[in-house]
Amino acid sequence: MEVTGVSAPTVTVFISSSLNTFRSEKRYSRSLTIAEFKCKLELLVGSPASCMELELYGVDDKFYSKLDQEDALLGSYPVDDGCRIHVIDHSGARLGEYEDVSRVEKYTISQEAYDQRQDTVRSFLKRSKLGRYNEEERAQQEAEAAQRLAEEKAQASSIPVGSRCEVSQISNLATGLVSAMMSHWGKMMAV
Repeated sequence: MEVTGVSAPTVTVFISSSLNTFRSEKRYSRSLTIAEFKCKLELLVGSPASCMELELYGVDDKFYSKLDQEDALLGSYPVDDGCRIHVIDHSGARLGEYEDVSRVEKYTISQEAYDQRQDTVRSFLKRSKLGRYNEEERAQQEAEAAQRLAEEKAQASSIPVGSRCEVSQISNLATGLVSAMMSHWGKMMAV
C-alpha cells in the first residue's frame, strides 16, 4: 500500500530576523527555490540574500533544520503553516539598525525659506484665506467658544453642591472642567 501526502501549494509562515525585533506573517509558494525565497526576504528583513542564513522552527518554536540548499524547493523542507523561518544576517549589520529612524538624515528647511515658497500648503491657505489664515472665521470661532464656555459655567453654577448626578464613561472619555471622577473599579481618577 502506497501513501502519498498532498500539501497546499502555499504556506503561511512567520519571518523573524537577527536585524529586527518584530515578526512578519507571510504566505509563500512551496515551489520557490531557497535562492528565490531569500530574494523575496531581502525586502522584508533588509539583509542581502548572499548574507542570509535561514533556520526553520516549528509551530512549537523548536528548531527543525537549516534551509541551506540554494537549489532545493521550500516545499522540500518540513515547512507547515505557522512555522517560523529565522533569518540570520552575516553582513555585519546590527539589531535594530534598520528600525532606528534617529540616524536617518532628514530634509530640513528654515521657516523663512518655507514662507517664501509659493507651492506649499501654507501659501495656498494664505492666498485663499482658509483655516487659521481667515481672521474673520477665527475670531468668530473664538467668540463661539467663549460663549459656550460662559453657558457651561452658568449651567454648572446653577447646580447646587451636593446634588446627585450620573456620569457616563465611554472608555474614560472626559470633556469639560471635571477634576476627578470614579473609575469602573471604584477608585478616584484625575481627568
